[in-house]
Amino acid sequence: MNDPLDKLFENLNTSFDVEVPNEGHQKRFLDKLNNQNKEVLKKPSKLRTLWKPLMGIAATAAIILTVLLVNKPSESSYDLAAVSPELAKTESFFTVSIESEMKKLENVTDHDTQALVKDAMIQMSKLEMEYEKLKSDLRKSGDDKRVIYAMISNFQNRINILESTLKQIELVKQLKNNNNESNQTI
Repeated sequence: MNDPLDKLFENLNTSFDVEVPNEGHQKRFLDKLNNQNKEVLKKPSKLRTLWKPLMGIAATAAIILTVLLVNKPSESSYDLAAVSPELAKTESFFTVSIESEMKKLENVTDHDTQALVKDAMIQMSKLEMEYEKLKSDLRKSGDDKRVIYAMISNFQNRINILESTLKQIELVKQLKNNNNESNQTI
């Protein structure tokens, strides 16, 4: 009996409530407990009754909003590719051609041709701004063929400017070479 718990219980032995409850106490206690449970189950709180319908409405709204946002094409991405697969190929062709011509222009640019290239870049910038307006018009017009034609013409104009600039640069270089040759022979 050296256990401290045993000693504690021995000391507290006189203070324990050892009286037996009245007859039927346990039954009355269980009846009260059951009645409280029934009242709680019968009467859901106002918060709980509002919570379920509101969650359903919120979930429905979230789904509808998600569908609308996912399916809505943005204005900046609405171009020829958005109209049809054939026009997507056409746009891709022109874009690749323009990029190719721009690389050629970068490779042949030197001090003597900077003014030509600068002028061409200004014209290209104007055509790019016009193309952005045409994209907006295409969205508003509902794929009007005239707007589509104007967009294709815009691509063609850009390529023509680049090709023309490349030809002018070549002429400038030829004239420069001819002048150098004639200066050397004199």
